[in-house]
Amino acid sequence: MYQNCTTGQLQLSLQYELKVAPDHIVNLINDFVNSIPNEVLLDAGDHNKSTGRPAVHTGILLKAILYGYSRRQFSGRKIELMMQENLPMMWLVQQQTFSYHTINSFITNEKTAQLLKRVFIQFTGKLHELGLITQDALFIDGTKIEANANKYSFVWKRSTEKYQAKLEEHVGELYDELVENDVKPAIEKEEMKTVHGVETITDQLEKEVEQLNQAIEAEPKIIKGGSENKRKRRKVKKYIRKLKEDYLPRLKKYHQQMATFGKRNSYSKTDHDATFMRMKEDPMLNGQLKPGYNLQIATNNQFTIDYDIYSNPTDTRTLVPFLKQMECREMFETIVADAGYGSEYNYTVIIDELNQQVLIPYSTMDRELKKRYKSNPKYPDNWIYNAEDDYYIDPQGIRFDFKRYSKRHDKYGFERNFKVYEANAFQLNKTASEASRTKKAQRLRQIYVNGTWNYFRNLVKTAIQSDEGHAIYRRRKFDVEPVFARLKQNMGYRRTKHRGKQGVKNALGLALMTLNLERLADWARQKATQG
Repeated sequence: MYQNCTTGQLQLSLQYELKVAPDHIVNLINDFVNSIPNEVLLDAGDHNKSTGRPAVHTGILLKAILYGYSRRQFSGRKIELMMQENLPMMWLVQQQTFSYHTINSFITNEKTAQLLKRVFIQFTGKLHELGLITQDALFIDGTKIEANANKYSFVWKRSTEKYQAKLEEHVGELYDELVENDVKPAIEKEEMKTVHGVETITDQLEKEVEQLNQAIEAEPKIIKGGSENKRKRRKVKKYIRKLKEDYLPRLKKYHQQMATFGKRNSYSKTDHDATFMRMKEDPMLNGQLKPGYNLQIATNNQFTIDYDIYSNPTDTRTLVPFLKQMECREMFETIVADAGYGSEYNYTVIIDELNQQVLIPYSTMDRELKKRYKSNPKYPDNWIYNAEDDYYIDPQGIRFDFKRYSKRHDKYGFERNFKVYEANAFQLNKTASEASRTKKAQRLRQIYVNGTWNYFRNLVKTAIQSDEGHAIYRRRKFDVEPVFARLKQNMGYRRTKHRGKQGVKNALGLALMTLNLERLADWARQKATQG
């Protein structure tokens, strides 16, 4: 015998109020959003509407999205459905319902980005009051987030440059053909390769057609051998069709693509802000490039302090702009990151401009610490250096004297200064054999020494090898890495639901704040259990 097995009967238990458990995360979300000053919430909303339906309060929207993200619901439609079916959500939003359009518009709004910036600052201050973060180090790392774009919608910069160069070559050939046919262009040949130049030539040819039409009307109806003006008009119309239907649209398209690229090498047709980059999630194991964003976060005690997204796939050039936009950076003494961020430019800015300490190894540091590297005579680091007379002596006893200064610029414009040392010709000829003496004397060996880079290398190497530095640096693995694991594995946020940099950034900020609140809720439960 079974209890209540008759499916045709309906039994309802009357519930006069909605209640949630005291340790439910919905209480923490409600208290946190309520602690945000009302003027901050109103600045991010649309409360000044004079017509139409009254706007939803920003606090209610923020509560609904944070709780929806905590339940792994990133779609606006599913969050809207939760407001109708989920009891904690109904309690949180005070039984209000609003469209998914409102939710998505809030996420992609520029004002939401300003709100999230202030929310993260306030949350960091609260963590500091509770003693949940330390001020000794700020841990930084990055990961790739796949964009909401077709993976075959790529546009490559090198291809665009190649096709644009071929098109400009065809335009130049057309210019020469116009000159041969007694059509004098009103602009120079190089100027015609631009959009403005093609439009100018097209207008000129259309005026030429009008003049030919007038000349043809004045001609007799029958001309022996045909009308020369008609033959010329056919050629001019052919040029106009080629310019209007082929050259001009393609030239506009290539110029627009080059403007969209900026400093990137690719972008997606369905999300112009997304760049094709190699993802760690590679099921086919073929290194396929996918459209995505480079997410950078700064953490302490597994709490996200700040975040930002970038279009360049490498982490090296994201560190400085990420630190400069961070308002709470000065709270922390040391910047900690992996070897992917180690470069002379980053060390120079952080140490000299931002006046902060670094625990960021460079790419070859581990190799330089090995015995095999230290005993290799081909590296100038292992040579004898005389600081007083400024010369090096290699293992063969050849002296390298200072010759000149040299400057080099990388592709981003950063200037690096080198000192060039050249082998002593007399010693080289003395030690060389008779057969190779002339050849070596003609082409003397040189080494380039970057004193600034060597200074930063020794500084970073000493700091990381110290007991205090090693203790801080080893925390990076279990401080910032678990945040990515919780974001991608536990929360399942590997691919964005929105398009455009603004919407993706806001959505990621809401997801990271949700993880912060979940970690804070876990800490509160542990404290209640221990207390």
